[in-house]
Amino acid sequence: MTEDNKSNQQQMNIELSEEVAEGIYSNLAIIAHSQSEFVVDFIKMLPNVPKAKVKSRIILTPSHAKRLMSALADNIRKYENQFGVIDDSSHGGGYPPINFTPAAQA
Repeated sequence: MTEDNKSNQQQMNIELSEEVAEGIYSNLAIIAHSQSEFVVDFIKMLPNVPKAKVKSRIILTPSHAKRLMSALADNIRKYENQFGVIDDSSHGGGYPPINFTPAAQA
């Protein structure tokens, strides 16, 4: 990297609190969108429990949603190169598909 490139890059400090660092488990995501935003609800469903709770909601601009999709695809490709192909054939079990899009307006 040249000195010009180094000086043009902005450095960002990102803070990660202990609570956020623990993470939230999710085994279902429901995605909805409007013209101006994508809404991703991360849900935890438990076996034999008829009610599930949204554990986290992330709202993204369309351009950030597309960048997230690209970054996720890149990371899945790297993961599969290192650990083998991810078996996604067991995604049934009564869950709605991850791309289920309920009618939503924002």
